[in-house]
This record gives sequence, structure tokens and C-alpha cells, in this order.
Amino acid sequence: MIYLLLSSGLFLGWSLGANDAANVFGTAVGTKMIKFRTAALIAAIFVILGAVIEGSGASGTLGKLGSINTMPGAFTVALAAALTVAFMTKLKLPVSTSQAIVGAIIGWNMFSGSLTDMTSLTKIVVTWILCPVLSALIAIVLYRFFKFFLAKARIHLLDLDAYTRIGLIIACAFGSYSLGANNIGNVMGVFTFSSPFHDINVYNLFTISGNQILFLFGGVAIAIGIFTYSQKVIKTVGKSLFKLSPVTAFIVVLSQSIVLYLFASTEIRNVFMSLGLPKYPLVPVSSSQAVIGAILGIAIAKGGRNIQFNVLGRISSGWITTPIIAGIISFVALFFVQNVFDQHVYHNISYSFSHKVIQKLEKEQFPLEKIVCFEGTRFSTGLRLQQALNKIKDLSRDEKRMIYSFTEIDSFYVDPVYFKEIESEKILTHGQLKSLETLSKQSFSHEWEFQDELISISTDWKYRTEKQMNYLSYNKHLKKQYNFIFHFFRKY
Repeated sequence: MIYLLLSSGLFLGWSLGANDAANVFGTAVGTKMIKFRTAALIAAIFVILGAVIEGSGASGTLGKLGSINTMPGAFTVALAAALTVAFMTKLKLPVSTSQAIVGAIIGWNMFSGSLTDMTSLTKIVVTWILCPVLSALIAIVLYRFFKFFLAKARIHLLDLDAYTRIGLIIACAFGSYSLGANNIGNVMGVFTFSSPFHDINVYNLFTISGNQILFLFGGVAIAIGIFTYSQKVIKTVGKSLFKLSPVTAFIVVLSQSIVLYLFASTEIRNVFMSLGLPKYPLVPVSSSQAVIGAILGIAIAKGGRNIQFNVLGRISSGWITTPIIAGIISFVALFFVQNVFDQHVYHNISYSFSHKVIQKLEKEQFPLEKIVCFEGTRFSTGLRLQQALNKIKDLSRDEKRMIYSFTEIDSFYVDPVYFKEIESEKILTHGQLKSLETLSKQSFSHEWEFQDELISISTDWKYRTEKQMNYLSYNKHLKKQYNFIFHFFRKY
């Protein structure tokens, strides 16, 4: 049943491969520099590698947008997004899979009465605008550079043709890797909260996480989509919008690959932060928008002539309608799955201003006078809590976020039957295991309550501050450890 429910994610992966692969090598095939089968083989190998090795970076933000907490719910959301992308692919439009899955998740939030994380949504929407602009700017810079370089180098046309073909192959490999790393969050991100896979320790040499196994399935589905159905969209991307030369095709592929990788790589973001530069979000961005932005950048660099604005208009209309269509399909499909097929598409999450929650807020120096009217109150859904908080005018966004976090009821029971399995995974330290065992058969009503109890027993469960050494990598690993035990002990 679990693998059947995963099938919609695989269908979405196939749709992404069929649609978005054209963004990676459509210009290369369109200029006849690389044969389709060669490009497809390169793309299939590297998209799987990107998904498994670096897919976790961008999927986190998508997961925060809507914490889909049942497999039937995740199945329906992924199916709605896949149907939307497949329909647009049939129309030969390079649409955004990112927009399709975001629209479908918001449809689930509306159906379940769950909160839509506006911070995450804002980050994603901003990247929808930033992505094509950034890609266009990179393309313009690269075009100016290569134009200057080729004018000075005076490379023979036959040599230039050979170098360009090699460059396109390398760029396609990098672009495919970036596509897998960035867009696997679109394919399997909704399943991360209900994933059936556990971490696998390989002879104490390295660990394959449950999410990496999940992303491997998604990467293979994308690869199959590339081979079976991507040629239709290639004609739109590679030929219809703007006529490209082999060199400019290389620039387009390289530009969109850089943008995709930038928004997927944790390491690059950490380098930016270490240099004192602003922190930017890791989110699944649209490869369609990136490649269209790059093509327009080339067109602008060449004076803006010969742009097929009717084709651009069709593509833009697809970007606007995709999230709306996906959201509507998701909402309607969730209704049928729950009421016709009797599947639980969501676990209801309620929020409580209990005495211990009030104490926690006071400890965190929250101004209690603002919420004194809610003491002892329980809200059945996040939307009802949101409506109540919106009536309090002087609540800041950070204060609202603190309320949502601490009042959310998330039941845990530390069942000792799982201790041996947890120990065999070799993810927790000896101190963490011992502290966990002292909480045997205890129950907790909130995630923060469980976490605070662990910290009070052992400092191994405490996050490091910015002043402490290697705090970023340490905190990332600790968060993974928390999610690991929450997966075992969470009760609905």
C-alpha cells in the first residue's frame, strides 16, 4: 500500500523529467549539437546523482510550506501536481513543476484547515521572480565574456564547434545534476513527513538517509520521463522562443544550471554566510523560468530582436495558471479520496493554550498580556487559531510564529520497544541513547516539551550558538537526530 501511495510522486517525477529535461538540454538538442539519446543518457545519470547527494537542501523549505502528515494526503497532492504538469506538457508548454506542487500543497492546507507558512511561501514566490531575472543577468554577463574571449582568441570554426560540443555536454551534466538537487523537492518533498524509509548504515562507512532512498526513487522516475516523453517540449524551448547558436545554447544551459544549483547547495549558502553576505533560502526553483530567463538574457544582449513574444506569452500564461489549476485539482481530489475511498488525507492538528504552554511562553519572555484572553482555550485547526490571532493588532510576525510553534499539539510516547532498532541505526551518540532510555514510557503533548526534557538530561541534545565552533553542521546533524526519534515516537 505504501509503494502504491508513492506512485503519484513517481508520476510527478516522470512528468518533471518529461517537461523540465528540455530546460537542461533543449537548447543543445535544438541547435543539433548533441543527439537526443546522448543528452537523455547524460541527463538521466546526473539527475539521479543530484537528487540523492544534494536533494535535501531545497526540499526542507517546501516541507515547511505544508506539513502533509499522511501518505494518502501526500499521494493526492503529488497526483494533483503531476496531472497539472502532464496536461501542460501535452500542450507543449515548459511549465513550472515548483508552481504546480506549491499550488497543490496550498490546496491541501485549505482542505485540512492547516496553516500555510507565509514565510516559506514568500520565499518561494520571491524566487519565482528572482529566478528568471538572475538567470538573465548571468546569461548577459557570460555572453559578453565569451564574445570578448572569442574575438581575442580567434579560434577556428571547426575547433570552436568541437569545443562547444564538449562544453554543452559538461553543461548538460551539471544542469542535470542541479535539476535533480533542486527539483527533487518538488517530486518527493511532500512525502518526507510520512516517508516509510529509515536510514541505512553501510558497514559503518557511511549512512544513506531515509530521504535519500526516497529521492533515489524520485530521481529514477525523472530519468524515465526524460527518455520517454521529453522530446515534445524540446521544440518549444530549443527552437520556438528565440533562435540560438551553439555558443549561446551553451551559455543558456550554463546560466540556468548555476541558478538551480545556487538555490540547492547548502555548502554555497554557508560560504555566502561565512563571508558576511545575506542568507538566501534553499528552495526548489523553476528550471523552466531559469532557462527562459537565460534565453531572454541572450536576446537582450543581442539587442532584443527576433524574440517570439507570442510564444513567450503562452509560456507566461502557463506559469500563472499552473498553481491555480494544481490547487483546485488538489482540493477536489482530496475530497474524493477522503469521502469516496475512505482514506485519511490528513491528521488534524489542534492548538492549545494550556498552563504549561503559557509557562513556556513566559520563559521565552513572550508578552503574555497580549494573549491572556486565550488562556485555557483550544483551537481545533490552525486556521481558526490564525483568525483569532489576526484580531490582536499588535502581535508581530515573530510572536505569531512563536505561538504557533508552542501551542501546536503533537503527541509522543517513548515506547521502549523501539530502543534496539534505534540503537542499531547508529545515528545517536551513547549519551543521547542513555538520556532517551530514561524517558521510557513517558508521554509528551508538544515537540518542544519532548525536546526540553531531553536537553535537561543531556547537553548532547542542545543546539550550538553562532559563537560555538562548527555550529551550522552540528545543528544540522542534531536536527536530523531529532527528526529521527520523532519519527519513531510520534502518535496520531
